[in-house]
Amino acid sequence: MADDKDVLRDVWFGRIPTCFALYQDEVTEKEAEPFYLLLPRVSYLTLVTDKVKKHFLKAVKPEDVEEMWFEYEGTPLKWHYPIGVLFDLHALNTALPWSITVHFKNFPERDLLHCLSNSVIEAHFMSCIKEADALKHKSQVINDMQKKDHKQLWMGLQNDKFDQFWAMNRKLMEYPTEEGGFRYIPFRIYQTMSDRPFIQKLFRPVSPEGHTHTLGDLLKEMYPAAIAHDGDSKRFQVLIQGIEPLLETPLQWLSEHLSHPDNFLHICILPVPTD
Repeated sequence: MADDKDVLRDVWFGRIPTCFALYQDEVTEKEAEPFYLLLPRVSYLTLVTDKVKKHFLKAVKPEDVEEMWFEYEGTPLKWHYPIGVLFDLHALNTALPWSITVHFKNFPERDLLHCLSNSVIEAHFMSCIKEADALKHKSQVINDMQKKDHKQLWMGLQNDKFDQFWAMNRKLMEYPTEEGGFRYIPFRIYQTMSDRPFIQKLFRPVSPEGHTHTLGDLLKEMYPAAIAHDGDSKRFQVLIQGIEPLLETPLQWLSEHLSHPDNFLHICILPVPTD
């Protein structure tokens, strides 16, 4: 892959200043001070909030403690989406720090998956990587890796070790030069305006005629409304890793450099704020 290591580093070390507060109805006689944390955009909420849990458990009656879950302005936050995706989808245009409410009761079964241990997160993460490699290399790269290599990917994410993760992940980003890119680009397009969780279809980085496909080409096919036409004012923001890449950016480059550790390109489409 093209060696833009600084881009990979900037993506990995992206942080969101966050203020966690216990839900009012769950506060007992002990006042629970808010808890502040810099959340890694590329990780998962349930993987980086052990300190949050310890902090608030002091203020909750033991009999009231069920599974911890989070919400933002009434929306339960799906732990299996990367933190950066949750922020871009729900809180992009709000003032920092991001204010997240912590709950220990009334788990919203219809909205969230249960996550009772890190092994649940690991299983989800590895299944995403395997799905991405099926799209990119017909699963050849991930299947050629040993169990310890899979573990290295997971431990790199879990322990926030950039070099440990990328020493293994770069193998998943390689492709034969003559092919000009992966077989298909692993991507998911999220919208706040839809009941559908996300759009995910097959899309190649290079056209049958050998032309490099861009972010604009992908959107034209998957979400044409996101592209403003001449003279029209822009109606949507298209975000990857919290930034708006140029529509001319090659999709292959984006996939290699702005994918999350799960190897998917997570694209958020939001209406342009009207205020």
